[in-house]
Amino acid sequence: MTSSLETILYTAHTHTTGGRNGSGRTDDGALELALSPPGSGRPGTNPEQLFGIGYSACFIGALQLAAGKLNVKLPADTAVDADVSLGKTHGDADFQLAVTLNIHLPGLDPALRRQLVEAEHRTCPYSRMTRGYVEVDLAIA
Repeated sequence: MTSSLETILYTAHTHTTGGRNGSGRTDDGALELALSPPGSGRPGTNPEQLFGIGYSACFIGALQLAAGKLNVKLPADTAVDADVSLGKTHGDADFQLAVTLNIHLPGLDPALRRQLVEAEHRTCPYSRMTRGYVEVDLAIA
């Protein structure tokens, strides 16, 4: 595999079968779950839910880095609620995602919250990956 990464810090290895009607697992056994289409009522999760959790976790990690650079302690109850929407564009021809991240930084000054979120959004790998491809709305609570 050719990569544009200068240094690889970690590689996740997963195995999925059956698509949205299948299952997925990690090679280390830490995660194994059933998959089901959104709204199907069947047991399991869907890729949009998994993406939302991954993006939120990465976003908080990048907030922690941004806070450290500014010598700010993030509140213990810092949280990100992700709304990941699956829809269609171009006359129902193309599937597309849209994301709203509701960022909770209780107790911090509004200007500092905005500064942290803007710094984070420049560095978070998920934010960088989606930039120009997925509409991401940042809502600071």
